[in-house]
Amino acid sequence: MTGTGVLAEARTPTRGRTSGAGRPAWSAFVVVVALLVATPVLAVVLDGVGSVGDTAPPRGIVAMVLTTLALMVGVAAGTLLVGGGLAWLVTAYHFPLRNVLVWLLVLPLAVPAYILGFVFLSVFDVAGPVQSALRAVLGPDVWVPEVRSLPAAVLVMSLSLYPYVYLLVRAALIEQSAGTYDAARTLGAGRARTLRRVLLPLARPSLAAGLSLVMMETLTDFATVQYFNVQTVSVGVYLVWKGTFDFHAATQLAVLVLLFAVAVLTGERALRGRARYHQQGGRGQGLQPERLRGARGWAATALCITALAAGFLIPVLQLLVWAVGEAGKSGVLTDPRFGEYLVSTLFVASVTALACVALSVAVGHAVRISGGRIAASAAQLTTFGYAVPGAVVGIGVLIAFAAVDTALERAGVPGGTGILVTGSVLGILYAYVIRFLAPAYQAVDASLAKIPPTVTFAALSLGATPRRILTRIHAPLARPGVAVALMLVMIDAVKELPIVLLLRPFGFTTASVWVYELARENFWEKASLPALVIVAAAILPVVVLVRQARRAETRGRVDA
Repeated sequence: MTGTGVLAEARTPTRGRTSGAGRPAWSAFVVVVALLVATPVLAVVLDGVGSVGDTAPPRGIVAMVLTTLALMVGVAAGTLLVGGGLAWLVTAYHFPLRNVLVWLLVLPLAVPAYILGFVFLSVFDVAGPVQSALRAVLGPDVWVPEVRSLPAAVLVMSLSLYPYVYLLVRAALIEQSAGTYDAARTLGAGRARTLRRVLLPLARPSLAAGLSLVMMETLTDFATVQYFNVQTVSVGVYLVWKGTFDFHAATQLAVLVLLFAVAVLTGERALRGRARYHQQGGRGQGLQPERLRGARGWAATALCITALAAGFLIPVLQLLVWAVGEAGKSGVLTDPRFGEYLVSTLFVASVTALACVALSVAVGHAVRISGGRIAASAAQLTTFGYAVPGAVVGIGVLIAFAAVDTALERAGVPGGTGILVTGSVLGILYAYVIRFLAPAYQAVDASLAKIPPTVTFAALSLGATPRRILTRIHAPLARPGVAVALMLVMIDAVKELPIVLLLRPFGFTTASVWVYELARENFWEKASLPALVIVAAAILPVVVLVRQARRAETRGRVDA
């Protein structure tokens, strides 16, 4: 490299951002977006903390806290057992159908827990085929465990969420360097001891990340726990608000939900520890899958198929059977509500996706143009809404809009914003943007990070304005990230439930709410078609995820 080249590289700013440009307008834009995201959550915290002592604590708050703890710990243990065990099985061993099952095991991620939950109840509840068969064979007094219970909720959510742990742990095991494994084997450690003393400690960061994802999903779940009569603090927020309209009690519970979320994130940091892991390369063979023959091999195959069937095949097959049966009845598929709710779902999801992507591109561009720490910090703040449960975001939006109404009325505007925000879908869209801006920004920022800073420098030195750089350089080059962001946000928006339940105006319903309401009334067959629509939509990001994982694995083999 020439001396000029070294000098030019030394002046190139790190992390893909220009430095010293000092464009306060773009920095201010990022700060405004961050404030719009943070305001509802801060409003919840201020109202909840400020009302302590002024109103009685919500009834049953201790039981709700203990139940939430038990559910989160139970689901974390279940996903660790199923997801971690399957990851080790498909990585360390060869067995029949292993090359296919290694990817199919991700599919339960496409079935939301609340859909798996009502299919589970239809099969195992009192009127289901399992208990009916038991009573027919063993008599009407045969004892059967209570299905609508905390253990059953733990089982269902573990089967739905285990792919998070499975994917991350498997990736961590594959990324282990050959030298690490070979060194342990050379020193006399067996496969089991090498796993326990070497591989698992090195996979600890991935394990912590997977478990934190699972616990956050468990904390934010709303419908599944209600099917199984499990009352968590997230459910309590909705029930207190809708049942008693005690706003302060609802915000106090929402603050508790936030504390749980903070505890999960803190726990993830603690589980990772302060250690830093750096892999050293090597020319050894590393962890080579051991071939399982005969009964052991088929037992491993049966184990994988059981998990896949319980989490994906059986529920989807049951939904298809119900949907085909309902299609034969007159007036089911021609129900005008189906088209109406589907249009509402697509409308909300599309507008949310476009808004999130537009904000993400603008924020990412502003961070690169301004190059300041304030803009960078504010950009990170725009992503924290994804860690906040939907019920908390919904309550926060209500508080924020109520404050705006009060301010407008004091300014002489009768009724404030009135029906414009609290009686329309505007509040839902605002809450959705807060909730789903994070995945959009991360996808777009990943594409923007691939643009060399010298490209932006060159455009600026040639006199291009920041707006022209945005429309002619940054936005076109970020198209791959934009496409991924649109898809991720739309899928999340289609599945979202508590925000719509809290904020929807009269007569407005989405597919997720329709499924939830039909399933609560035990209309399993009628809920099957909208549930299949949600599952079909959720399969798309799972397929993309699998393709990315396969490419990364292939590149890793080539590099090795």
